[in-house]
Amino acid sequence: MAKLWEKDLPLNKKIESFTIGKDKELDLYLAKYDVLGSIAHARMLNEVGLLTIEETELLISELKKIYRSVENGEFRIEEGVEDVHSEVEFLLTDALGDTGKKIHSGRSRNDQILLDLKLFTRAEIEKTVRAVSALFEVCQTQSERYKDVLMPGYTHLQIAMPSSFGLWFGAYAESLADDLQMLLAAWKITNRNPLGSAAGYGSSFPLNRQMTTELLGFDSMNFNVVYAQMGRGKMERTVSTALAGVAATLSKLAFDACLYNSQNFGFIKLPDEFTTGSSIMPHKKNPDVFELIRAKCNKIQSLPQQILLITNNLPSGYFRDLQIIKEVFIPSFDELADCIEMTKLMLEKIEVNVHILDDPRYDYLFSVEEVNQLSTDGMPFRDAYKKVAAEIQHNTFHPQKNLHHTLEGSIGNLCNDRIKAYQEAILAQFNFEKVHQAEKALIE
Repeated sequence: MAKLWEKDLPLNKKIESFTIGKDKELDLYLAKYDVLGSIAHARMLNEVGLLTIEETELLISELKKIYRSVENGEFRIEEGVEDVHSEVEFLLTDALGDTGKKIHSGRSRNDQILLDLKLFTRAEIEKTVRAVSALFEVCQTQSERYKDVLMPGYTHLQIAMPSSFGLWFGAYAESLADDLQMLLAAWKITNRNPLGSAAGYGSSFPLNRQMTTELLGFDSMNFNVVYAQMGRGKMERTVSTALAGVAATLSKLAFDACLYNSQNFGFIKLPDEFTTGSSIMPHKKNPDVFELIRAKCNKIQSLPQQILLITNNLPSGYFRDLQIIKEVFIPSFDELADCIEMTKLMLEKIEVNVHILDDPRYDYLFSVEEVNQLSTDGMPFRDAYKKVAAEIQHNTFHPQKNLHHTLEGSIGNLCNDRIKAYQEAILAQFNFEKVHQAEKALIE
């Protein structure tokens, strides 16, 4: 089948295979978004007089059929067709003849793929935000449930001061809220319309870019057509940085869980069905899920650097290098989603040891409490510090384990309600419903 750009000379098959790469596989993720963009483009072409009403209705009717085939899992990129844009155009041409060929007026595959990636990424960010929010709720629930269960806090992997499971779970909830802040920034950069930039220098057609911006539910357009093309790679790097933030939170949590689950700590216990065994050691119950989450999330954290290395030495304009970004970027959403889902499942079922601090090895955790109490009673802090240090040195220190913390964000005052309010304020800034309504209007 002829390529959209093909002239009279056929392309060498090895060159064709090398340049197409994994596009046909990855473009299936983009298919429905290519159709949505094409519907908006067709309506705009009609508005500016480049399509008649009859042609527009025919095109949109066929595009809706293609959209349904994508939703039903029936859409395929045929042998000899190099990408989703070509497949959609060939299907339109097969069905409508010359009318089908008119859909490409005022577009380049450059701004098509920019648009498809933005629409895809916009949808994936929403899924990620909802998954992160669900995990946030689990962390907050467990924080409240175990707020009175004390555990050791560490610095330098040495016991330091009393902590609690309320603090531990709550810390990861607040970390996820900050991750949502990064996702919000990524959403705002993503949710701008590149359509109409064509190959990066605009078009002599009188296109109405504001119309497609509104039809597709974008917040605004990428105004400068050169910047619209420069945004490819930058958008993916920005979004991947936000994904890497979530991954960093999960990775650290997974490391904690692996450590705390070990026999030397015994702070938590994972349900037996969430662990694996050994082929030769019958006692083993390995935290493989958390280990894999840690590894997968560390891999995701490398994504911004991978994209940076692909794009860093490119001047303005389009280059085929940008195609390779899809291979690392598109799959990352599913990979992170799996990690979030498994973390949520594990945290919901985790069992907490409520008697950790009964062990005398943790008595020195309360040394700071004693220093602070002596200071409160009037002794200078440095003298109190030396007194308690001497008691520890001579094995005469006897901890007082009744804690009365009122400091904001500490054991006795977790501030979970304020962390929740912070998270809700971030969520309120995503305009998901506007996007849903716009896409629904295009299809219905």
